[in-house]
Amino acid sequence: MKLLASLVFVAAVAGGDAGAAELKMFTSRALSTVLEVIGHQFEQSSGHKLNVIVGFSPEFAPRINGGEAFDLMMSPPPVIDGYIKDGKLKADTRTMLVSSDVGVGVKAGASKPDISTVDAFKAAVLKAKSVSYLPSPGVPQLLERLGIAEAVKAKATIPNTDIVSELVAKGEVEMVIVVVTQILTTPGVELVGPLPPEIKITTSFAGAVSANSASPDTALALLKFLRSEEAIKVIRSQGMMPASSP
Repeated sequence: MKLLASLVFVAAVAGGDAGAAELKMFTSRALSTVLEVIGHQFEQSSGHKLNVIVGFSPEFAPRINGGEAFDLMMSPPPVIDGYIKDGKLKADTRTMLVSSDVGVGVKAGASKPDISTVDAFKAAVLKAKSVSYLPSPGVPQLLERLGIAEAVKAKATIPNTDIVSELVAKGEVEMVIVVVTQILTTPGVELVGPLPPEIKITTSFAGAVSANSASPDTALALLKFLRSEEAIKVIRSQGMMPASSP
């Protein structure tokens, strides 16, 4: 009944946009994996097809700044806030969605290193033959703080696209340091565990509607749908935490 109620709500809100259309969004991977599970429910209730373009936030900048049309963006809050400041996203639609702690992943079946303490984590990273992480704020600064950035640099793969877990799955990289949800949703990769509490990193994701969206009501309805109980079940199953406030 709760799912039915949320879908009825979606249909009612989305009804503010004339006719069925395509809802185009730029999104971080963390939200795309949720939509892979329940996006079809939103499509059925709203009548709008989801066009989900997944990538690392910097990849979207040339397209958005170049004036490409889109309806919705879901990325870390600083990215969302930057586009709101630039007038690309609507401030009153800004919605906090999920957060995920950063953890360590290895290829499925591989030996899992001890990362239970800060010293153990440092030793594991230094021992690994190859490491991958994203250039976004968090991990690079942590490695600097721990005094191992220079030692890791020579064996690190830092892609400009959000594919670090896939590199581990393919056997191209031994260890990945990335948000837990990416590790859990990548076949062929296993979670070693989150970072020790003393060096915990949590990444949040928010969403907002494009200032030039052709379907603003439907885009906003999707953000609300991602805070529904049905969505929260999927969010938790993928190693994330739902946002506690808008």
